Amino acid sequence: MRFADKQVVIIGGNSGIGRAAAEAFAAEGARLTITGRDEATLAETAAVTGARAVSADIADLDALDTFYAGIDAIDILVVNAGIGKFVRFADLTPEAWDEIQAVNLRGCVFAAQKALGKLRDGGAIVFTGSIGSVLAIPGNAAYAASKAGLRAAARVLGAELAGRGIRVNLVSPGPTETPIIQRGGMSEEQIAGLREMMIANIPMKRMGEAPEIARAILFLASDEASFINGVDLFVDGGAVEL
Repeated sequence: MRFADKQVVIIGGNSGIGRAAAEAFAAEGARLTITGRDEATLAETAAVTGARAVSADIADLDALDTFYAGIDAIDILVVNAGIGKFVRFADLTPEAWDEIQAVNLRGCVFAAQKALGKLRDGGAIVFTGSIGSVLAIPGNAAYAASKAGLRAAARVLGAELAGRGIRVNLVSPGPTETPIIQRGGMSEEQIAGLREMMIANIPMKRMGEAPEIARAILFLASDEASFINGVDLFVDGGAVEL
């Protein structure tokens, strides 16, 4: 019960890693507020976790203002929302670039900034990054740039908030079985090929599972990580390290 009576907010807490984190926080006594774009999955997650669920698009900064207006205080903020799309560099359009940056970088940065006035001193922020920020994966330029930018911004934020005792860290998953893999506009055959390619490049020879990533998020959010600040924790089956 590491999070008994803690006020935990998860941006993108309705699906995949975010939902797994919501379930794990709830199991340890957190008072949860979650947001996301899909009202159906928000309702499902709220029913399972007891969370207060609010529909909001992280790319809509006005919607974020409205969301935070309904929150008095935050002990732990998890910024998990993200989208992915594979587009080879030669085919990359400004529209595809802007769509990804609006959520993965701009949205996540301002989701954190807008929460600063609500965050209690001694709290924690955990961003969901990606090993894509440090790997040169063909077709991944826009996504990689967004996650690399988020990594840099998060570390600067950690330095700026250190005086308040607020720790800022990232969890960077490797290939993980979540719904995001279905949302990149690829066919089932292409998805199967992508999954096979990713598994071949993971030393543990399997995809990660959302609860495995969630456990790392909870660790960095907890007092067990009280002397950890500015880290980018790879949870990737050894894909980067080995």
